[in-house]
Amino acid sequence: MEKYYVVKYTGQFGFIKPWTAVRDSETFSQQFLTPSIVEGMEKKLFPELLKESGIKKIKRHRLSYAQINQQQEVIQTRGWNSTRKGKQILFDRPTAVLIRGILIEPILHLAFENKEDAEIAFQQHICLSRNEDVLMPVDMLEIQQDEFEDEEKFNGYELIFENNENAFQVGYDRLTNEPMFGWLKIVGNPINN
Repeated sequence: MEKYYVVKYTGQFGFIKPWTAVRDSETFSQQFLTPSIVEGMEKKLFPELLKESGIKKIKRHRLSYAQINQQQEVIQTRGWNSTRKGKQILFDRPTAVLIRGILIEPILHLAFENKEDAEIAFQQHICLSRNEDVLMPVDMLEIQQDEFEDEEKFNGYELIFENNENAFQVGYDRLTNEPMFGWLKIVGNPINN
């Protein structure tokens, strides 16, 4: 039986911006990781893969959380406004308030087939999407691959990166601009007590 080496990460909060929510005034965190997010995490953990395309070392993942909390965030618009006051031109960037539904106490499990890869991952932090959403490694387990389906140990959401009759579009690949697809697998209760 094949084995997985699973690294468990956790943090206080996290926000994954849905690809359709460009500047919506109210946005809830996406509850699953897209292929580009997983590939980005992998490249952060293994910088030697920066020149390669695709996910090479992370074989499976699972994301759960305690609750979603709505928080207000002040942002500045992308563009600048200019006004003329006499001979002087003044520039300013207007602000707006967004409501973001963020994941509270997210738990992410990353599964590797290689123990050395898991050990390297266990020595580093990761981010779900934004740099301030830091998750730290807290545990590393060696399991049989079928144990990853255990609803008690590895509950949560996992996007299976396949394009089939159950799949839906989850965004566009940043490098190739190709659409990304997957279907959502829910194991146990993804909302932790």
